[in-house]
Amino acid sequence: MKTIVLDLTGCKSLWDIHERIRKAFDFPEWYGKNWSAFWDLLWSECDADKVIIKGEYTIPEEYKEHLHTMHSILDKEIAFRKEYEKYNFAPFFYEVEN
Repeated sequence: MKTIVLDLTGCKSLWDIHERIRKAFDFPEWYGKNWSAFWDLLWSECDADKVIIKGEYTIPEEYKEHLHTMHSILDKEIAFRKEYEKYNFAPFFYEVEN
């Protein structure tokens, strides 16, 4: 099982959040640092089975809505892999540790 640990502790901006995503998921330098780019690379480049998200509670209040967006995209990935499991996509899930 391949696990990605996304530690958001101390992120102060949306750019910080996306940079942590880029590094944790090993996305290329050209990662667009937006939610569309996250979805595109998540379903096309991510071979992890599990994502552990840490430090969400440290995100400034004005960026909390972006956490909801990130969770929605991760939920979409779960549904995508379930729908296409006949094509041997690995199961996928995530958990939040605070």
